Amino acid sequence: MADATAQGDDGLSRAQRVYERLKEDIRAGALRRGERVREEQVARALGVSRTPVREALTRLTARGLIEATPAGLVVATISRPQTLELYAMREVLEGSAARFAAQHAAPSEIAMLDRLSSAFETAFGDADRLAELNRRFHSAIVDAAHNRYLVRMLDELSDALALLPGTTFQLAERGPLAVREHAAIVAAIAARDPDDAERAARLHIQHAQEARLALMQLD
Repeated sequence: MADATAQGDDGLSRAQRVYERLKEDIRAGALRRGERVREEQVARALGVSRTPVREALTRLTARGLIEATPAGLVVATISRPQTLELYAMREVLEGSAARFAAQHAAPSEIAMLDRLSSAFETAFGDADRLAELNRRFHSAIVDAAHNRYLVRMLDELSDALALLPGTTFQLAERGPLAVREHAAIVAAIAARDPDDAERAARLHIQHAQEARLALMQLD
């Protein structure tokens, strides 16, 4: 039987690669909410044994992306109340990340945030590209915070966000507003102002929640 811990060229174990692939398929909608996930089908599709698939599905279940039902494992769904809870925690954690980044970011990390903010501004018209750059921007803030425990909490929260279909950047007004919000966050971090950085980051997530709820109403 293949070793689930064996690593590929990217340094990731087979189980980790399966996990990341399934998470991205959920995020992209290739695996729809409520859809049955069969271990043997995933193994066949990804060209791996069932052992790493089983490990990945166990982790996805623990993270709440997959749930067990009488019919088998299915992609979890997320309700409006759960969405509100998710964004409430995201506001707190993202605000803390920006605060810590203002205190601890290296000049090179601030420069990276500025580059990502500029790249985001030039990506209008491509909602998926905006979403990807937004994820990279927030990840860079977390890296600049230099707090390993915050990284763990936001990593789990990021997994839960994969259950939200589509991207808020499908709304025409969200991109231009996010540009200004990103700029405010970067400016506060660069100025080494923890209070302003946290305030700007929390406002950004509040507006993201408003956009998400508006998008849910369109479904």
